[in-house]
Amino acid sequence: MSSRTRTRTVKTAAGIHTVRIPRQRGRRGSDPFVIVVPERPSLTREALGFVGRSLWTFRRALAPTGLSVLAFLMAGLLHLIAWWSALVIAPVAAAPLGWVLVMQRRRPARAAALAWRIGLAALATLAAVWLALAAGFGPLAGPLALLWLLIWLTAQTAWLVVRHTH
Repeated sequence: MSSRTRTRTVKTAAGIHTVRIPRQRGRRGSDPFVIVVPERPSLTREALGFVGRSLWTFRRALAPTGLSVLAFLMAGLLHLIAWWSALVIAPVAAAPLGWVLVMQRRRPARAAALAWRIGLAALATLAAVWLALAAGFGPLAGPLALLWLLIWLTAQTAWLVVRHTH
C-alpha cells in the first residue's frame, strides 16, 4: 500500500475535524492550503436555536407573556431596592376603573363591548394590585406567585382570543 493512501492514526481532540491533503508536486508544492470545515452544532444548540426561532416567529402572540415576565422581574427588583415603591404603585390600581367610567361616559357601550371593557379593567386592576403587593412583599411571598400565574394565563388567553377574532 502506498504511503499516500495509507491512513495514519493521529490523536485529535473531540470536535476537531482533520483533513489530509496529499503532497503537491511541482512548483506549487509549498503553497499553504486553508480549509474551513464547519462544525456540526450540538443537540443543545439545535434545540435552543429552535426555541429562539419559534419565540421570534410568534413574538406578537406572546406579548402578554413577555410583559408578565418583565413585571415579575421588575417587582423583584423593586422589592430588593426599594420596598416602599409599593406605596407609590398602589394608587395606580384605581386607574383602570377610572378609565372604564370615562370611556362609558364618552362612548357608551352595550353588552359585549361593555363586558370586555369591564373585564379588561378588572384584569388591569388586579395586575396593578399584584405589582404593588409584589414590590412590597416580594413576588414569591405567599400566594403572589400563584396570583401572577393566574393573571398571566388570563391575559395570554384573552390576547389570543382577541387576536384570533380580528
